Amino acid sequence: MTGIRLTRRELLALGASSTAGAVASLGPFAAQAATDDSASRKTPVLESTVSMEINGRPVVLQVDNRSSLLDVLREQLRLTGTKKGCDQGQCGACTILVDGRRINACLTLAVMHEGASITTIEGLGTVAQPHPLQTAFVKHDGYQCGYCTPGQICSAVGMLDEIARGMPSFASDDPAARPQTSAHEVRERMSGNICRCGAYPNIVSAIAEASGA
Repeated sequence: MTGIRLTRRELLALGASSTAGAVASLGPFAAQAATDDSASRKTPVLESTVSMEINGRPVVLQVDNRSSLLDVLREQLRLTGTKKGCDQGQCGACTILVDGRRINACLTLAVMHEGASITTIEGLGTVAQPHPLQTAFVKHDGYQCGYCTPGQICSAVGMLDEIARGMPSFASDDPAARPQTSAHEVRERMSGNICRCGAYPNIVSAIAEASGA
């Protein structure tokens, strides 16, 4: 090698030709790898038939096994009153009632609720006969932009039922005693529902009136 002298241009040309040769030799293997990768991405979509009752009406749905209950309600059934906020279970905008219990619809799969009875904000009341909480929210101005309001109201319905059944909360002084619908209890139990407009005092007042506290 001591007798070989290359210019910079010749060295670059030699390197380029070596790289091209190496790539060409791998051609069949690279093509096969690309084909295998493409095939792996074409995973078949698995679907299930789910029967449930939604707002008092029986429905039978064909759903993607990966779909959240929130997406099925909004995208397939067009019940868009239930809002998608954080999609991580932290804001409460998607709160609904499943068999009377409040849950975040974004955190559960639709296929998990075969035979369940589901109530969304659309099923709580009508324009002619609103739910008492809906009336109280309007009266006390318990909303501003309104985005969180469906989740707030559904959560309040579930929360008042929990109090009626004697379920304690972190705010309860005595877990064995029957909880009261105090402002302190309401704030604690509703803490999972975020209002980005900050209408919390009015929300608490609306819930207190609807509960008769």
